Amino acid sequence: MEEQDHKKLGPQLGLFYIDPFVGKGLPMFLPKGATIKRLLEQFIIAEETKRGYQHVQTPDLARLELYQKSGHYPHYQDSMYAPIEIDNEQFILRPMTCPHHFQLYLSEPHSYRDLPMRLAELAQLYRYEQSGELMGLQRVRTFCLADAHIICASEEQAMEEISRALDLIEDITKVFGLSLGKNYRYRLSLGDRSNSEKYYQNDAAWEKSEGLLRKLMHQRGKEFEEAPNDAAFYGPKIDIQMKNANDKEDTAFTVQYDFCMPERFDLSYTGEDGHKHRAFVVHRSSIGAIERLMAFLIEHFQGAFPVWLAPVQVMILPISDTHQTYAKKILAEFKKHDLRVEINLDNETLGKKIRAGKMQKIPYLVVIGDKEMESGKLTVEGRTEKLADISITNFITRLQTEVREKK
Repeated sequence: MEEQDHKKLGPQLGLFYIDPFVGKGLPMFLPKGATIKRLLEQFIIAEETKRGYQHVQTPDLARLELYQKSGHYPHYQDSMYAPIEIDNEQFILRPMTCPHHFQLYLSEPHSYRDLPMRLAELAQLYRYEQSGELMGLQRVRTFCLADAHIICASEEQAMEEISRALDLIEDITKVFGLSLGKNYRYRLSLGDRSNSEKYYQNDAAWEKSEGLLRKLMHQRGKEFEEAPNDAAFYGPKIDIQMKNANDKEDTAFTVQYDFCMPERFDLSYTGEDGHKHRAFVVHRSSIGAIERLMAFLIEHFQGAFPVWLAPVQVMILPISDTHQTYAKKILAEFKKHDLRVEINLDNETLGKKIRAGKMQKIPYLVVIGDKEMESGKLTVEGRTEKLADISITNFITRLQTEVREKK
């Protein structure tokens, strides 16, 4: 539906802009869009930290040898940018963080007591998407991924971590008002044993890992479809699939079981028996690429974001010039409480100001006139109700509650 399309709504609402002179697939976020992006990043960091993830930060590029070691190069060479020559060494803009996180793990020895170790990062990644595939924020050439790699001590622990990652994803989708079956579906993406170019060759490992994920999904009691030849090159994955306003489906979030990288990077730990043991690895993206999530959410909410996520939560509308000084005092009071508030001082009628606020999808419009100045109370027009004669304190409390509870 065109009226829901984020490519149309995003620029209309002043969220993002793609400049052909900067480059195709390279979105730039305007102040309001940057606010939403920052709120999503803060939200997921807080949620992951509560669940025992340790957030790290790694560089946007690395030596080509790192990706040769991981196998991403040449497996993903077609979607990676060309190497950059620096001081007689070749570097690559990173398309993923897995090798960085594995090297971090290898920076010191670990025992079974350290595991599972959940390394997370909001990582800026760079992937070459063909021009014909680029689409708004949905498919871009650089994006911020809420990425994580979980180092585990056993297959059982890895399955527990995959289940917990799915719990996190389901909890997050509820916050956004998304439901399984209506807004997204599960897909079990499998490998192709005969395709040695695309997939790591270990038939027994593929058979076992696909069986483990299939069993886990049955145990969770959630419907899912199986998709052959859609796995990562290092193992099968559980994908969360969503459709956009144009009815095109994309993977929003994913959880992957990796039986390849522990061998390539010699990821190990000291067991309770004092001996060295091979670790197990889970890759997962909790809210996926922030840009792609924003595309979904712009379309899901049709630009009318809930208060906690709205770039402007309140617009103050003084009726005339005589009400502006008092309106600015109200503005300052809201800002003291870290609320995102703006004031419309245009020389327009109140009706035009209200229409402009509604066009901008602002949750609450506060009208300031003679009555409000005399009573010290507010007249508020919300999306679904009007609040007459509400005190400033009570309205601020209401806003804070809506933000805290993410209604």
